[in-house]
Amino acid sequence: MYNPQLDTFIEVADSGSFSKAAERMYITPVSVMNQVNALEKRIGVPLFARTNRGVRLTEAGRSFYSDAKRMIAASDEAIERARKIAGKNQHVIRIGTSILRPCKRLLDLWSRTGGGQNFQIRIVPFGDDPAGMASMLKSLGGEIDCFVSPCDSVAWKRSYSIYPIGTCKCRVAVPRSHRLAKKELLRWEDMAGETLMLIKRGESPVLDRIRDEAEREHPEVKIADLPNFYDMEVFNACEQNGFLMEVPDTWAGAHPSVAALPVEWDYEMPFGVVYAQKPSKAFSRFMGVIAKAAKAEEE
Repeated sequence: MYNPQLDTFIEVADSGSFSKAAERMYITPVSVMNQVNALEKRIGVPLFARTNRGVRLTEAGRSFYSDAKRMIAASDEAIERARKIAGKNQHVIRIGTSILRPCKRLLDLWSRTGGGQNFQIRIVPFGDDPAGMASMLKSLGGEIDCFVSPCDSVAWKRSYSIYPIGTCKCRVAVPRSHRLAKKELLRWEDMAGETLMLIKRGESPVLDRIRDEAEREHPEVKIADLPNFYDMEVFNACEQNGFLMEVPDTWAGAHPSVAALPVEWDYEMPFGVVYAQKPSKAFSRFMGVIAKAAKAEEE
């Protein structure tokens, strides 16, 4: 089996800092640094350049990053082949997770099935930044079987399969230093004179309806376009510019300097498991088990 230090290395690379990686792995920053230092000592070259603003991969680190993912995938495949030969036929299900797209909801459903079922769950971290998301989406059906997310994206619906396991309510994120931050419930009139950041038109039917209402009935609220998806840089822009921003309630607490406040409206979007249009037979069986658990929970 591969050295688990590879998981830590990939998490640090995706997070851009030891502390963020530690939060996502539920271990201490010291433990993360010790593992990375041990890996660099074993390899004999620095994989990260350390700065006061975080860490970034060196040229050698960038090369090793790609190889490390292949090593992990090869290890999982080798284990699965060995189990098949031994008659255990246990399949590895790789579930992607990130700060904004955690897999806890799916794991909760899985735990209700009692586990087992000849499946082994493997958690694969990825970054919410554009490069991390692009890499993860490209890996769906390969290095990653699925991830869990708010899923109202028109592009995702065209390109991937989505199984809904709930909904999330639309909130408005407000910098904690903002005049509205202490409000328990926002109304449209509270946002008069403010700039509200929304995903650009055509990307999300739910957010298009919010935009339509703002333009039709609340022209005093200025709308600013966001890229196709959110990452931590978008949260940083919200905080630094004093803007408001639509966020699903599943992201409440994602950024320490931004509060996600409920709004007096009824907008919500689907929340579900996103996976390849042509998944493996093993993953299809896994989703069958999850679907039964989700339906049992609704009853």
